[in-house]
Amino acid sequence: MLEELSLRNLGPIRTAQIMLARGLTAITGETGAGKSMLLSAIRLISGGAVESSKVASDADEAWAQGVFSVDDDNSQAADIARQAGVEPEDGELFLSRVVPASGRSRAVLGGKTVPRSVLSEVSAELVTVHGQADQLRIASPSRQREFLDMFAGDGEELSSYRAAWEALTALDEHLERLRSQETSVHDRADYLRESIERINRVNPQPGEDEELKARRDRIENAADIAQGVGGALAALDASQIGDDAVSAVDLVNRAVQSLRAIHIGDAFGQQADRLESINADLSDVVSALASEIDDEASVEDLDQINARIHELNELTRRWGPSIADVIAWRDKAVFEVEDLDASPEKVAELEAERERLYGQALAAAETLSAVRRAAAERLGGQVSDELTALAMSGASLEVRVSDRDSLGPHGRDGIEFLFTPFPGSPQLPMGKSASGGELSRLMLALELVAAAERGNSDGMTFIFDEIDAGVGGKTAVELGRRLAKLAQSSQVIVVTHLAQVASWASSQFVVTKSDETTVSEVRGEERVGEIARMLAGSESQTSLEHARELLAESKLS
Repeated sequence: MLEELSLRNLGPIRTAQIMLARGLTAITGETGAGKSMLLSAIRLISGGAVESSKVASDADEAWAQGVFSVDDDNSQAADIARQAGVEPEDGELFLSRVVPASGRSRAVLGGKTVPRSVLSEVSAELVTVHGQADQLRIASPSRQREFLDMFAGDGEELSSYRAAWEALTALDEHLERLRSQETSVHDRADYLRESIERINRVNPQPGEDEELKARRDRIENAADIAQGVGGALAALDASQIGDDAVSAVDLVNRAVQSLRAIHIGDAFGQQADRLESINADLSDVVSALASEIDDEASVEDLDQINARIHELNELTRRWGPSIADVIAWRDKAVFEVEDLDASPEKVAELEAERERLYGQALAAAETLSAVRRAAAERLGGQVSDELTALAMSGASLEVRVSDRDSLGPHGRDGIEFLFTPFPGSPQLPMGKSASGGELSRLMLALELVAAAERGNSDGMTFIFDEIDAGVGGKTAVELGRRLAKLAQSSQVIVVTHLAQVASWASSQFVVTKSDETTVSEVRGEERVGEIARMLAGSESQTSLEHARELLAESKLS
């Protein structure tokens, strides 16, 4: 809902701030007073085209801002704002636009500069303007389809169809991929098979190349290792190499025995314990070094190790850089070969599956079409009845649902809204077959029927301009009544010059042109006076009494 509209230096209006509420709001004023500037402000914050000529002649820039209330948890507008990096503040979104006298305009959402398209996307979920200068909300085929689906309440049928369509589309893409790759797939598959076979023949193991290189280093330095280990063992425990010389182990053992021979207190016993611990560590080192000599005794053939390293290097050079990368590449290639297997049998299997999925999608599309056709007939009839009540006797709307040759993401239906504005007129697509006032009344009829179907508000703000063109008398009263009826479920703003329409509003703002154009809300006797002026052009006693009578009668029962 639009809670507040503010503007500055837009046309003749220096500054204005309108606090709006739910229900029906009427914008009135004498011709040329500047009512259109309010609509211009709405179009600006909705991302509309900029007209620098509407900036006040002595101002550097014009500015407009709309404050909309949104449901933080269940609002498409709030979701679009979040995607643009803007979080609603206390359940409100601020949409504003700065238009310089020359140069580019600036779009702002929630205090953050955004592309103009973002304002358009957000405002499309919040406000709809129906007027001659505005693109109709449902003029495009996609919008007409969405409107019909909303009216039909076919969400379940539409979801079932979309699931079937997505499954069919996925299989079609798979088949297309196989067929388009047919010329190169065999070469690729042969290469993969040969590569997999070569890797499997070598059969590399994780970390094998590093282990082999370490073994090669030991073999190539075997003499230095033997000499160093032998010298160390000779010093630590000569018995390991068959020598009778005194070694470190023997000397430590002697020291322990000497200390144990002292029997005068614990001090020497503690030192003996420490030496025994040292001797145990020495024994461990001796065992480890002795095993190294045993290993060197079973030296592998260096040529065999080098040959294996060469084989592994060939693999890592092509599919590496590591053995782990080679193994991972092979495992992935196995799956790719399976996917590239475009054998006639596999293609035939997929084609059979496609026929099954197509049958499911077609059945779901036919179910959806049946629901749409029934809703289309009901919608056209109800809208035509509303048009008759809006002084368009003989006008009608036909919602045509036609079969297309192929399925699409939204079914197999071609949906078209065809409007006949007067008897004898040919049926023409909406938006191309009526005046501004006729189009506005058609949109009012559509919104009324939709609101009755929804049963509650969807948070949309509807703005009607020129809806009263060519209307008067009882028809004007009925027009006001129906606007008030729509306002029971949605916020409605109407720009009107008819007292019979304005009298139905729950609030009324008057644009007054004097030294400085102003916009102010009228209540009580001020409103009676404005209605009287709209009726008779003056505030005579007769027109005032007529205005009071009109306001009293303009109530929904």
